Amino acid sequence: MHFSLQFSLPPVITALSPRSKSFSHQPHHHRIKKLTSHVPKSPLCSTTECALIHQCKEEEEEAFDGRVEDQTLPLGLRPEALPRHVAVIMDGNRRWARLRDLPVGSGYEAGVRSLRKIVELCCEWGIKVLSVFAFSSDNWFRPKVEVEFLMSLFERGMQEDTGIFLRENIRISVIGDLARLPEALQELIINLEEATKNNARFQLIVAVSYSGHYDVVQACQRLALKAKCGLIEPSDINESLIEQELVTKCTEFPYPDLLIRTSGEFRVSNFMLWQLAYAELFFAQSLWPDFGEAEFLKALLAFQKRQRRYGG
Repeated sequence: MHFSLQFSLPPVITALSPRSKSFSHQPHHHRIKKLTSHVPKSPLCSTTECALIHQCKEEEEEAFDGRVEDQTLPLGLRPEALPRHVAVIMDGNRRWARLRDLPVGSGYEAGVRSLRKIVELCCEWGIKVLSVFAFSSDNWFRPKVEVEFLMSLFERGMQEDTGIFLRENIRISVIGDLARLPEALQELIINLEEATKNNARFQLIVAVSYSGHYDVVQACQRLALKAKCGLIEPSDINESLIEQELVTKCTEFPYPDLLIRTSGEFRVSNFMLWQLAYAELFFAQSLWPDFGEAEFLKALLAFQKRQRRYGG
């Protein structure tokens, strides 16, 4: 399996830098060993050998339906101790670009490559859900040219990679105040969610125009409307009803087991405030574009060593 979540950059990227420089990235190709590579070369008759190879290919195609086998995991990872849902605050894209005297847009492009890599690893290692904080409600206050660039980046990326999501059995969900997005992007999100809603191997949740405060407020508003219409009594409102109205109702596993934040910042920045109540937190020093397999593995190993407590 190879992912190529390639987000093409529109011409507006040049306006995001005080200097005019060209910048290109060569995609990092990650190869996963095929099960057929383990077929022993023995003096079997051709018919038996072909049958064995065919069986291995079938097993490979069916492997995504559950957690991967132990031997596919890096040394130290235990499949039974992996988080089902990982949330990531992808921080440091702009700083990464500025440190290299590159356009800000180049930092976002590098961040997309890191996201592509983590999605691939989640699929390979058997993690079921990855939620990423892509665009905060507070980000609307950034320079207009940067916001327009990011909206274009989201749209182009989803258009180009729909086929990959379908082929790799990946479900896409986008959460947040989507009414603030451009109409074309809203329509694209609706179509992509509908096209992938039955995909069960892995779910990628992208938080756009999102904040934890917004999520809780919109849930309360929906419950208030139900009470006004006589569908529920105010006294019926409890944690369970609120949870049913949060935007993370789109997934079977709404509560992240592990939150990762990059760039050396030690805060949750208004991300999934309700859902992170009992999540384990991991703070990485690397900027998001530099966050790769080694850093992800370190976070997962740290998670496995912790004794989780729920209010105790």
